[in-house]
Amino acid sequence: MQILTAKDAKYGFGRLIDLARAEPVAVAKHGRPVVVVLAVEEYERLKALDKPGISPGEQNTGKKTSE
Repeated sequence: MQILTAKDAKYGFGRLIDLARAEPVAVAKHGRPVVVVLAVEEYERLKALDKPGISPGEQNTGKKTSE
Protein backbone atom coordinates (compact mmCIF):
# COMPACT_ATOMS: atom_id res chain seq x y z
CA MET A 1 0.00 0.00 0.00
CA GLN A 2 1.35 3.38 -0.94
CA ILE A 3 1.21 6.30 1.47
CA LEU A 4 0.75 9.93 0.44
CA THR A 5 0.87 12.97 2.66
CA ALA A 6 -2.35 14.94 2.96
CA LYS A 7 -0.63 17.78 1.08
CA ASP A 8 0.38 15.48 -1.79
CA ALA A 9 -3.15 14.03 -1.90
CA LYS A 10 -4.67 17.52 -2.00
CA TYR A 11 -2.44 18.95 -4.69
CA GLY A 12 -2.15 15.70 -6.63
CA PHE A 13 -5.73 14.48 -6.41
CA GLY A 14 -5.68 13.08 -9.95
CA ARG A 15 -2.57 11.07 -9.08
CA LEU A 16 -4.26 9.82 -5.89
CA ILE A 17 -7.20 8.56 -7.95
CA ASP A 18 -4.89 6.85 -10.45
CA LEU A 19 -2.94 5.14 -7.66
CA ALA A 20 -6.09 4.09 -5.78
CA ARG A 21 -7.51 2.41 -8.88
CA ALA A 22 -4.52 0.03 -8.80
CA GLU A 23 -4.19 -0.48 -5.02
CA PRO A 24 -5.40 1.07 -1.76
CA VAL A 25 -3.59 4.30 -0.85
CA ALA A 26 -3.19 5.60 2.71
CA VAL A 27 -3.28 9.35 3.27
CA ALA A 28 -1.21 10.55 6.22
CA LYS A 29 -1.39 13.69 8.36
CA HIS A 30 1.51 14.49 10.64
CA GLY A 31 3.14 11.20 9.66
CA ARG A 32 0.19 8.99 10.64
CA PRO A 33 -2.24 7.34 8.20
CA VAL A 34 -5.75 8.70 8.73
CA VAL A 35 -7.73 7.41 5.73
CA VAL A 36 -7.43 4.85 2.96
CA VAL A 37 -8.64 5.51 -0.58
CA LEU A 38 -9.54 2.48 -2.68
CA ALA A 39 -11.17 1.64 -6.00
CA VAL A 40 -14.95 1.35 -6.02
CA GLU A 41 -14.66 -2.30 -7.14
CA GLU A 42 -12.60 -3.13 -4.06
CA TYR A 43 -15.05 -1.23 -1.85
CA GLU A 44 -18.00 -3.16 -3.31
CA ARG A 45 -16.14 -6.46 -2.81
CA LEU A 46 -15.44 -5.64 0.83
CA LYS A 47 -19.00 -4.41 1.38
CA ALA A 48 -20.35 -7.72 0.05
CA LEU A 49 -18.24 -9.60 2.58
CA ASP A 50 -19.99 -7.70 5.37
CA LYS A 51 -23.46 -8.98 4.42
CA PRO A 52 -24.90 -11.56 6.83
CA GLY A 53 -24.95 -15.11 5.51
CA ILE A 54 -22.24 -14.61 2.92
CA SER A 55 -18.85 -16.13 3.51
CA PRO A 56 -15.68 -14.96 1.71
CA GLY A 57 -15.76 -18.05 -0.53
CA GLU A 58 -19.20 -17.07 -1.85
CA GLN A 59 -18.40 -13.54 -2.98
CA ASN A 60 -17.72 -14.39 -6.63
CA THR A 61 -20.28 -17.14 -7.19
CA GLY A 62 -23.18 -16.03 -5.05
CA LYS A 63 -23.61 -19.66 -3.97
CA LYS A 64 -23.28 -20.82 -0.40
CA THR A 65 -20.28 -23.03 0.22
CA SER A 66 -22.21 -25.14 2.77
CA GLU A 67 -24.70 -26.49 0.20
